[in-house]
Amino acid sequence: MADTDANAEWHRVASVGEVEEDEPKPVRIGETLIALYNIKGKFYATADVCPHEFALLSDGYVEGDTVECPLHQARFHIPTGKVLDPPAEDDVAVFSVKVEGDDILIGIPKS
Repeated sequence: MADTDANAEWHRVASVGEVEEDEPKPVRIGETLIALYNIKGKFYATADVCPHEFALLSDGYVEGDTVECPLHQARFHIPTGKVLDPPAEDDVAVFSVKVEGDDILIGIPKS
C-alpha cells in the first residue's frame, strides 16, 4: 500500500524516538495488534500476531529486515510480510506507514 492510499484511515501510534532499531514496538489500533519496526530509520508495520500460531512478533528477534517469531522461529520479511522460513506458511499482513514531523502514523484499510 502506498502512503497516499485513499482507502486507509491514518492513526498516530508513536513518536519517532519511541521506536528503537531492532526493537519492535507493539501498538494497537482498535482490535488490531500491530508490530512497528525501525529499520535504519525507515518505519514498517506488520500484524503483530504470527499467522502460524498465536505469538507476538513484537516479542521476536529482528535481524536486518526480518523478524523471527519467538514461538517456533518462523521468519518474515518485514517490508513485504512474506514468510521466509517455516513452520509458518502464510504471509503476515503489512500496513502503510508514514511519518509527519515526529509522529508515526499507520494506515488501516477502511471497512
